[in-house]
Amino acid sequence: QVRERLKKEVEAMKEQDPNFRPGLVVLQVGDREDSNLYISMKLKAAAEIGINATHMRLPQTATEDEVLRSIRNVNENSSVHGLIVQLPLDSVHRINTEKVTNAVSPEKDVDGLTSINAGKLARGDLGDCFIPCTPNGCMELIKQTGIPVAGKRAVVIGRSKIVGAPMYDLLLWNHATVTTCHSKTADLAAEVGQADILVTGIGKPEMVKGEWVKKGAIVIDCGINHIPDSTRPSGKRVVGDVHFASAKEQAAFITPVPGGVGPMTVAMLMQNTVLGAKRFLHAHKPGKWNISYTKLNLQRPVPSDIVISRSCVPKPVDNLAREIGLLSSEVELYGTTKAKVQLEAIDRLQAQPDGKYVVVTGITPTPLGEGKSTTTIGLVQALGAHLNFNVFACVRQPSQGPTFGIKGGAAGGGYSQVIPMEEFNLHLTGDIHAITAANNLVAAAIDARMFHEATQSDKALFNRLVPLSGGQRKFSPVQINRLKKLGIEKTDPSTLTEEEITRFARLDIDPESITWQRVLDTNDRFLRKITIGQSPTEKGHTRTAQFDITVASEIMAVLALTSSMEDMRQRLARMVVATSRSGDPITTEDLGVCGALAVLMKDAIKPNLMQTLEGNPVFVHAGPFANIAHGNSSILADKIALKLVGPEGFVVTEAGFGADIGMEKFFNIKCRYSGLRPHVVVLVATVRALKMHGGGPTVTAGMPLPKEYTEENLELVEKGCSNLRKQVENARHFGVPVVVAVNAFKTDSEAELLLICKMAKEAGAFDAVPCTHWADGGAGAVELGKAVQKAAEAPNKFSFLYNTELPIADKIRIIAQKIYGADDIELLPEAQRKVELYTKQGFSNLPICMAKTHLSLSHDAEKKGVPTGFVLPIRDIRASVGAGFLYPLVGTMPTIPGLPTRPCFYDIDLDPVTGEVIGLF
Repeated sequence: QVRERLKKEVEAMKEQDPNFRPGLVVLQVGDREDSNLYISMKLKAAAEIGINATHMRLPQTATEDEVLRSIRNVNENSSVHGLIVQLPLDSVHRINTEKVTNAVSPEKDVDGLTSINAGKLARGDLGDCFIPCTPNGCMELIKQTGIPVAGKRAVVIGRSKIVGAPMYDLLLWNHATVTTCHSKTADLAAEVGQADILVTGIGKPEMVKGEWVKKGAIVIDCGINHIPDSTRPSGKRVVGDVHFASAKEQAAFITPVPGGVGPMTVAMLMQNTVLGAKRFLHAHKPGKWNISYTKLNLQRPVPSDIVISRSCVPKPVDNLAREIGLLSSEVELYGTTKAKVQLEAIDRLQAQPDGKYVVVTGITPTPLGEGKSTTTIGLVQALGAHLNFNVFACVRQPSQGPTFGIKGGAAGGGYSQVIPMEEFNLHLTGDIHAITAANNLVAAAIDARMFHEATQSDKALFNRLVPLSGGQRKFSPVQINRLKKLGIEKTDPSTLTEEEITRFARLDIDPESITWQRVLDTNDRFLRKITIGQSPTEKGHTRTAQFDITVASEIMAVLALTSSMEDMRQRLARMVVATSRSGDPITTEDLGVCGALAVLMKDAIKPNLMQTLEGNPVFVHAGPFANIAHGNSSILADKIALKLVGPEGFVVTEAGFGADIGMEKFFNIKCRYSGLRPHVVVLVATVRALKMHGGGPTVTAGMPLPKEYTEENLELVEKGCSNLRKQVENARHFGVPVVVAVNAFKTDSEAELLLICKMAKEAGAFDAVPCTHWADGGAGAVELGKAVQKAAEAPNKFSFLYNTELPIADKIRIIAQKIYGADDIELLPEAQRKVELYTKQGFSNLPICMAKTHLSLSHDAEKKGVPTGFVLPIRDIRASVGAGFLYPLVGTMPTIPGLPTRPCFYDIDLDPVTGEVIGLF
């Protein structure tokens, strides 16, 4: 009867949510035969009812810490509503059973054995605890007799916390007058003789005699004891604590052993599991995070970013991780406000459907930027804290170069920020430093290898590359890979011919072909061209080289585009650093350094978890340059976030620079490698940028805006909307709905904002919405959030702009003509040479990552609006083979910025008393 009722209740839950099933985990240590039997009974009962039951078996060698870790993982798994620790714990190590039992979350303690559940039962809080299954089963059997418990005299023999003690409490709170008897009780027979209800659980075979039992009593026998029986194959049989044959003559109702209390105990275990699932459903809407949001205390005028950041106390990041469904074993804490997330989370969540994928981009910006990061955070705050969706922001990690240079930080701004902003903008968890170390190890390896090849014979070089160890030479795994690449199928160094030794030992790098540069995460113009090797110890082996800023390193692009640890290892190995004098590409694997790179990057590959001002989760991971690289945060962060938000949730990520650059690369490079398909493009526009495109005066960073930008001028706005129209068209080339977010400033007039919205819709945008998230936080982007939610449900015919199998020049031409509006392209001699080289080397099928100015749709930063009638000059083409793209260079651009006359660092300091950072913006 109980099981049939539970089966119907589970079916009712499934009707409420087809994806929901009550979950039960039975944790066993060791392999005891009796435990296996009990567990199989539980699993069978669960399957019959419709409970998703899992048997988690740990070996006999499991330690207490390992058991506790397994329990913690189950406690945090929202798909599990009941956890049983099968006792006894059959381990070769000493394990504290009490500690293990109490480690189970009270909300999942369907055995009812934790001190918290026992305490609640003792206090009479029966509706707010789990009642131990055997006593609960006994009560159910008593109730099935039809005899009321209230007012009856009950005797419980035994005081164990599994049966006796909770049975006493349960009878007491059902209004019986209860006596507990035990081994020290005087005249036990007399006590039993007064019982209207007798429950035994003392573990003494047939100790209670029939003549002790009161006529008409209810007898519930929980004892399981073995006595000799020569008639049985096993030589023994199971009996209870009560002499059944004589007691049944006295009792009105009596339970047999076996077959009495046992099956009901299993039924009560199932009932507790279903009850746990019901409580979970009541407290958590299916698919919704149980997340707390921070209420903003908006100030006027809006204070500085760092003042706002400091005014909001972040939630402990481990709390945030739990709120969004991460297990503690998947989270590595870096203090209280930031953490790394293990990639194992993807494997655990693999079956979870992805959420909606939104990319934030912008029109062609002014040098000041138009607030894409701020809009990204404001939209996330609106969707989460105000519209109650599961939502994640995924943003790039900023370089420290601009932070101390002219641009400042990149945590968003105003009341739409990632916090703490100083953590976000400075070292974070050290990913950029890891990239700097890895990149410069490659650079050191290149010059060292050329030096050693130039100063040693083939034999000496080989002997040092494959040194004697224990009297033998042995190739390392990375050297075996190089041999295979050369077509040498040998693993014994002594078997190589002289010609094979030469081919193996000499990379013969052409110094003029080296494309790999040293990097530093600092703006330093004097490192743009340097001479290395000037020390006498380098014996005259000098060459001209340069530094790039760290975020321009190919390793950063690899980090952003990788999909797993193994994929990263392979991409790092494929990175081409130079060409040999015979025209062959030289990779980091040829240099033997790729494994060391993977080691340096093993922590950097894990996304960094932070939060917005309003308490939404944010992944901050990877920050590739948006011109010579693709300018998007990592694929891994997006993938984990899409699983965590679930099918009704949203992941909002940002693409660097304008839609012609960051968005085009997001679609053609990032989405191509990730396999993810975006649902909505949010295109950020501002009145000031559109006025600039309409013919307004030059906008210069660090200088006051001319009055044309602070006074209403509808004519300039309308003319400038040509750029907005073109960028909407660019987004629609990919078949994705576009929502225009007009990032409003206090000097913008309502007429200007309404004009932009009108023209955006006429240009084909799904919707266009003014936003005030900088001043108002998520509340200022609620209408944008609603528009994005509707657009995500609209038809979507996503497609790439080009087929990667096309020739290199054709792919460049498609981007230039369709996205920039060029008439054609011109390949200058060096670019033409590279087309031929990369085609010969087998790299022609890589996607294209255009490196051009972000300040114009054309190659000329001075041409605003929508330039026409131009031919796009391609000066050079370079290959990021590990990352997986070719990047044509359009014009010249520094790959390490310089410092201005008055850098930001003038204002940055540390308060020696509080330890707080001062002056960041």
